[in-house]
Parts: sequence; C-alpha cells; structure tokens
Amino acid sequence: MNVVCLDLEGVLIPEIWINVAERTQISELRLTTRDIPDFHQLMSRRLEILDEHGIRIDDIHAVIGAMDPLDGALAFIRRLRSRRSVIILSDTFTQFVEPLMAKLEWPVLFCNELAIEPDGRISGYRLRQEDGKRRAVEALQSINLSVTAAGDSYNDLSMLRTADRAAWFRAPGSILAEHPDLPAFNSYDELLAFTDNVGE
Repeated sequence: MNVVCLDLEGVLIPEIWINVAERTQISELRLTTRDIPDFHQLMSRRLEILDEHGIRIDDIHAVIGAMDPLDGALAFIRRLRSRRSVIILSDTFTQFVEPLMAKLEWPVLFCNELAIEPDGRISGYRLRQEDGKRRAVEALQSINLSVTAAGDSYNDLSMLRTADRAAWFRAPGSILAEHPDLPAFNSYDELLAFTDNVGE
C-alpha cells in the first residue's frame, strides 16, 4: 500500500510568512526555509522580528483568514485522496493553518505548535519532534507502507531522501540545481501522474 506525504506551504497553500511580510511591510519576514535551511535559526529570527514590531497572533490570523489555497490545490487534493491515503507533513503550526485546512477539506496534518501568551504574544514554538517529516516517513515505512513524497524546500529534503519515491514540486531553481537527481514538477497534473505511477 502506498501513502502520499506532501509538504503544505508552497505545495498546497501560499507561504504564510511571505503573506505576513507583505501585509506588515517587514521584508525580512519573507525569508523561508528556501532561504535559511536551519529551521531553528529561521524561527528564532522570526520571533525576534514579531516582538520588535509588536505583532501578535491576532495580527497573523487576520492575514491567514484572507488567504486561500493555491490555484488548483483543492481539486488536486480531492483527486489525490480519491486514489491514495494522504498525509500533510509540515513545519507550520496548528494555530496558523486551521482556516486553510478547512478550505482544503481537512486532510490529515502533522505539524507543530506555537507557545502563545495571554496577550497574544508568540513567545516560542514546540516541535512535534526533531526532523519530524523524515521520522514520520520512517514510521510509515516501519508498518510496511510505501511512501511517495513531494515538497519544495530544504526542510523537505530529509523526507524526500527517506521516501520510497520522491519529487520536488515548484521548488526554486537553486534547490533543483543542488539536487538534480530528484524529479521536479510544476503542475498538479504532473504530480498526480507521478503519485499514480506506483506499483502496489
């Protein structure tokens, strides 16, 4: 049996932090794991910026509430879920993505949690586990499931390398150049065909 594991941001939904950066006009918040591979370094800097500018969780919710999944993402996930079991593996946070998960009709999501103070200040974050994407794939494989995975960023690489079959989806050229052995797709139709082409 084959399970499909997908990254969330950049694959099914827009990058949340980039949208927050555009709304707040804080350009440094545009940085993602495409730019800084070390997730802890990236998140520490993000939290510093939020504090410096007095941005609270309600401010971020206002941005997320106005966002929609990427064009074609809902139709893709519907078609994919009619064929395969699907799990979203993401480094995002439950407090961020619930509105967008509702718009994607609630696929299974494994992600992380924020620490939020009573005044709405985001004081920290709690990972579900270190290198959670890779370890989720390994756990699925340990119960005799075959895993097909797709992602777009550095923080997806260990997931992709561990999966039985893997591909980049709309990854930047710099990442594709560093890892040219993995197939790369830009359309949901291509990705769906890739997930379909699995021997059971």
